[in-house]
Amino acid sequence: MERIFSIIKSLSRLMYWIAGIALTSIVFLTVADVILRRFKMPIDWTYEVVVLLGAIAIGFSIPQTTLDKGHVLMEFLTERLPPGWQRMFSALTRFLGMAIFAVFGWRIFSYGNNLLRSGEVSPVLQMPTYPVAYGIGVCCFVVGLVLFYDLL
Repeated sequence: MERIFSIIKSLSRLMYWIAGIALTSIVFLTVADVILRRFKMPIDWTYEVVVLLGAIAIGFSIPQTTLDKGHVLMEFLTERLPPGWQRMFSALTRFLGMAIFAVFGWRIFSYGNNLLRSGEVSPVLQMPTYPVAYGIGVCCFVVGLVLFYDLL
């Protein structure tokens, strides 16, 4: 079981690095576009690449953020409860989170299938958009595994 949790942690960390690279790429691409616009040479495809990289940055950072418990907590509501109630509330929210992220992952994969079938591509570069949807779907399933790990 510990081996599985180690894989979940490693996968979350890898996704976090991918999100960081995507975010850094957004910064560099935006700066380059702004500078080149001053010389009347804008990068035409900046917007569509920034949108796709933004989706990757957000989606791929969620598993590690969940693992680190970096989300906002409403502790002021639960800290006054008895310890048993706090554990029950924590378990309930983990179960709900697992269910919600399983549904999110399933629906995003379904959306990715629709993008693949329709041949949806970005306007300028003609890049397929379904791989980003599949990647975010995988991230949702990994978040569910992280919540399961946290529950145990």
